[in-house]
Amino acid sequence: MSNQAVKGAQAMQQCIDEKTDNLMKSNMAASEKQSCSKNEMRREGDKWVAESICKFDGSTAKTRAVFTGQFDSAYKADIKSTYEPPLHGMRESSATIDAKWLGACKPGQRPGDISMPGMPDINMNEMMKKMPKKP
Repeated sequence: MSNQAVKGAQAMQQCIDEKTDNLMKSNMAASEKQSCSKNEMRREGDKWVAESICKFDGSTAKTRAVFTGQFDSAYKADIKSTYEPPLHGMRESSATIDAKWLGACKPGQRPGDISMPGMPDINMNEMMKKMPKKP
């Protein structure tokens, strides 16, 4: 992978219920405790700011994410990370997420299902259950 930014937006739909949301939060918290020396979230006016410093694959990632919006119906996240030394040749990355509530899950969807155009559906709940637990 080069240092050039990967351009382009990708639409994704995820069916989420309270159990899925809690499972994702607990898995993230467990992995962050093991590899992150900083993991903070704070309110700054009408924004939420998350900052972290985490080590993985021989690199230290410093990430800052700024979240804005009506969090029960829509939000936007601007996420920027730097890697030292570069992670697989990448010194920095950035992403923007525009998320919005579309309504109840589609017929046939299960909580945790993720749909992306041109890809088979995957279920995050099943994937997280299969992830190896770190000591």
